[in-house]
This record gives sequence, C-alpha cells and structure tokens, in this order.
Amino acid sequence: MKKHKFTYEKSGVNINAADNFVKFISNISSKNKGNKKFKNIGGFGSISDIPKNFKKPKIVASTDGVGTKIEIANKLNKYDTIGIDLVAMCVNDLIVQGAKPLLFLDYISINKINLKKLKSIIKGIIKGCKISDCELVGGETAEMPGTYEKGKFDIAGFSVGVVDEKKILNKKKIAKSNLILAIPSSGVHANGYSLIRDILDKKKINLKKTKFLKKELLKPTKIYVKEVLSLIKNNLINGCANITGGGINDNIKRIIPDRLTANINLKKIKTKKIFKWLKENNIADKEMLRTFNCGVGFCLIIDPKNLDKVKKFFSDEYKPYVIGKVISGKNKIKLNEKINWS
Repeated sequence: MKKHKFTYEKSGVNINAADNFVKFISNISSKNKGNKKFKNIGGFGSISDIPKNFKKPKIVASTDGVGTKIEIANKLNKYDTIGIDLVAMCVNDLIVQGAKPLLFLDYISINKINLKKLKSIIKGIIKGCKISDCELVGGETAEMPGTYEKGKFDIAGFSVGVVDEKKILNKKKIAKSNLILAIPSSGVHANGYSLIRDILDKKKINLKKTKFLKKELLKPTKIYVKEVLSLIKNNLINGCANITGGGINDNIKRIIPDRLTANINLKKIKTKKIFKWLKENNIADKEMLRTFNCGVGFCLIIDPKNLDKVKKFFSDEYKPYVIGKVISGKNKIKLNEKINWS
C-alpha cells in the first residue's frame, strides 16, 4: 500500500500564496506611505520613530474589528471598503483621547487564501491609513482550514497613537454649560450588522437586487481624524466620543464627569434614510438608539463661545450641530423628546 505524503499545502495552507500576498502589501504600502528609515513589512516586528515634537509623549493603543459587516461584503462580493472601516474603528477611538494615529497593523484570518479578495481588503486598509495619516507597519494573514467555512474570514485592526501629556482629553475639561455637538455619520458605520442581517434574512430581501441597500450597507465608516486633531491643536474642544456599539447613550456616558449630565434633545438629531428604513422594520426607538449611531457618528463637547470656530473645520456634509448641553445632575445622560425618523 502506497503511503500518503503529508504536506502543509495538502492540509489546506498555501505558504507560497501567503508570501505573494506579503510582497503585494510591501509594494503597495511603500508607494503610499512608507517609513524611509525602516522597512517594516515582511519583518518579524515593526520599528518606528516617536515624533520629536512631543514634549511628554504618551502612547495610546486601540484594537477593533468590523463585526458581521464582513458578511455583507461576502454576500455582495465587494471588499474594497471594509478595510477603511477597520482603520476607522480603531483610529476614531484614539482621537477621543487626543492622540494622533501613528501606526496600524491588521490581522486577517481566512479559510483559504484568495489573493483577489485579500488585495481588495488591503487596498482599503491602506486608503484608511492614508486618510488618517498613519502608517501600515505590518500584520498577519492566517490561513485556517477547518476553522472557517469556505469563503469565510475575519479581520481585526490594531492602532497606536501618541499624544502630548498636556493635550490629553479627559473628563476634567468638561464643564457645566458646555455644548454637545453631533458630527454626522456616513451611514451605519460598522455596528449593528447582526440585526441588519437578521432583517434581511427573515424578510428574504435579495441584497444584490436592492440598489439602495447595496450602496448603504457597505458605505465605509467616516474617519474623523483630520478634523478632530485640528480642533485639539487649536484648543477648541473639551471632550469627544466615538459613537459605536451602544449608541449615543452608552458612549457619551463614558466621558461625562460625576455630578454632571449630558442633556440631549433627540429631536435635534438629523437621521439618514438608512435609519428610517431600519426603523420601518419594527425596531423600537430604544433598540435603535442602543444598536446604531442613528446618524451621529461622533460627538464633541465644547465651550459655547467656540461653536462658530469649530464648524469651520468641517465640510458641509459633516458640519457639526448642537444636540444638547452639559447640566448638573446625578445621571450621566438624559435623553429628551423622540427622534424624528422621517
């Protein structure tokens, strides 16, 4: 009886394909934004400089993923935007504490390496890094047959930023009578997709044949880095919050000091068509607010005197507007009125 020759490739792992992918990443990242002193892609670890213009630099780190939004990408066979989402979910958290994003690393785990799919994802990651002015310094691609079903994969991002100790945004700067501003989201961003997919499944909606949903559900998350860092540089904000999982309620509560309350008028929120569509699918207001950003991608807390100055840093599409005020109170947040979904 002829003995079976065992190889890594026969077990489902193609090292040559992985090597080719690393070469692709190295080439494309060096063309976009590379470190002239150190070549990081393909090494065992990445080496980068800490910017010299920080007197007392503090490192801020963040990690996140895009959740089941990847299943929408799989369904539509479109992967060029979820890489932007991945970067956004990480760097938008860094700027909440005033940090400038410096480095980004990715992790992609997949049942079988598909170069076309992976190249599309990486192009999105590099685009996201370019928007946030940070460098893709490395990552990991794991081919994992038996762990993922055919065509399935997951992605995770890791980002590192730096902030001068005096520029750190913390609760101490937030005071009574500060205004709470909403910066519009680009859409759903990357939270709540398990609920969205459940609606699509239960209602037997053919996503490929629904033009509106095809466009909306893969819109990349807005990256707020440039605008928010400009505001920090000019000492125009006292605090901010990235509105992700948990919605407005849970995320704003995290930055409000004791004995103060974020008093928010929900009626002032400018929603988008995609949230109206979701609401029409028999979702209660409370569930909408705790699952989705509902049109508010990011919040700023500012002195009232700085309102006009703050607005000048944004394009018309993402112009911030007042949705509330910081008042005295025992509860961290108070939501008034009802959202107008129309």
